[in-house]
Amino acid sequence: MTSISIDAGTTAIKAVAHADDGTELAVVRGAVGVQRPRTGWAEQDMAEVWRETAAAVREAARHLPGPPDMIALTAQGDGCWLVDADGAPTGPAVLWSDGRAAPIVDRWRDAGILDEAFRANGSLTFPGLPNAVLAWLAEHDPDRLDRSHAALTCGGWVFHNLTGLFAADESDASAPFLDPATRDYAPRLVELFGLSRAARLLPQVLGDGRRAAALRPEAAAALGLPAGVPVVMAPYDVASTAIGAGAATAGTGCAILGTTLCTEIVRTGTDTSGEPAGLTVALDSTGQWLRVYPTLAGTEVIDWATAMLGLDTPEELGDLAELAPPGAGGLVFLPYLSPAGERAPFLDTAARGTFWGLTLEHDREHLARAVFEGLSLTIKDCLAASGAAVDELRLCGGGAGSDLWCRMIADATGVPAVRTADTEIGAKGAFLSGLVATGAEPDLATAAAKYVRPGDRFEPEDAGLYDDLYAQFLALRDVARAGWRVQAGRRG
Repeated sequence: MTSISIDAGTTAIKAVAHADDGTELAVVRGAVGVQRPRTGWAEQDMAEVWRETAAAVREAARHLPGPPDMIALTAQGDGCWLVDADGAPTGPAVLWSDGRAAPIVDRWRDAGILDEAFRANGSLTFPGLPNAVLAWLAEHDPDRLDRSHAALTCGGWVFHNLTGLFAADESDASAPFLDPATRDYAPRLVELFGLSRAARLLPQVLGDGRRAAALRPEAAAALGLPAGVPVVMAPYDVASTAIGAGAATAGTGCAILGTTLCTEIVRTGTDTSGEPAGLTVALDSTGQWLRVYPTLAGTEVIDWATAMLGLDTPEELGDLAELAPPGAGGLVFLPYLSPAGERAPFLDTAARGTFWGLTLEHDREHLARAVFEGLSLTIKDCLAASGAAVDELRLCGGGAGSDLWCRMIADATGVPAVRTADTEIGAKGAFLSGLVATGAEPDLATAAAKYVRPGDRFEPEDAGLYDDLYAQFLALRDVARAGWRVQAGRRG
């Protein structure tokens, strides 16, 4: 079954032409911008996202022997992409990384609402989730809500353009409103967040048996494809990436080293016990769920450090870090550089980055090493928060190209790390979901075992040292929290 798999990311749109055996025949990329009109805001031109998607699909189709047997779609998750009854945007998309609703989330936290919601469905709200954005709009731009018909995500927006349907995949609907028992929106969660008036905006939820719809004629003309090709809405990008990396059965884990540093563990059933943290995302309709810990800052931290140290590429930063010993000469880095704070494995809108222990004896290689170590310890922190035993961690995303970082993650977590041999992992996960949705494969585990190609393996070699560093990391973060509050007051 040939396929065009779309991965509509935050800054890049990719369309991958897959052969019958899952081999990548071509990868077409388009760039989309993120607008930041005010401090803490992150928006996107929805029309630009669709134009770039259509152009990428048209080009990818040229590399197939004929029309694709299906189009499979994954995309960035969360955020709020509002459209009117005709499907036209009522304004720019508000992205998952947007922080304007932080004061609302803080109020919900102080009132105990976040904890109550987590106990209901295992997801902890952060400012870029739809409930927070809708609440902010209700306070600051109610006219836009009145003009809107549906609150979509990026995947829902592209799916609407392809099929004409207003819909959300179960993974997109999981946080914040999904009831794990019914696999539909929980009215009491909508009411808990004070959003009863916005409930009409929530689109229908599509599970495994309803993920596919026909390509509508208008979209077919834009893509240069015949109408009626099956279009599959796969789980959103973090879930599709786990699938594409081969993490499709309970107990397997995946770390996406991308714009968000996303650690995720497959489990059967949901767990709403323990300290509220992360998200619980429906993986398929067989009862498998992902415990997802998506940080607000990932490889952007690497890019920042590269620029700050006057280097040209992240690879140069890795080469510099190799010159410093493990432990970076006592330097510890808290990598919370997002202006929106942090959302996983803890929620604190005031969280900020910090170097601890800096002296005149430290130089550029120690700083570089500390950056990689801080990010690696964040992955360990996420695994610890999950409470799950993981035998293997699949690594993917742009950062997985660094041997240094992959080795460091294995050491920091004490878990063997495996880098996948495929390049476009999210698109591969969409392809696998499409095979299941169209009946070509019986389930995700079977499809992943058949089509996912594992690559390099990194065994832990220095886990003891990183256990000590992790304890220091946590202790210093506890001390830093008071400073975050002071700085938040100054920003206010």
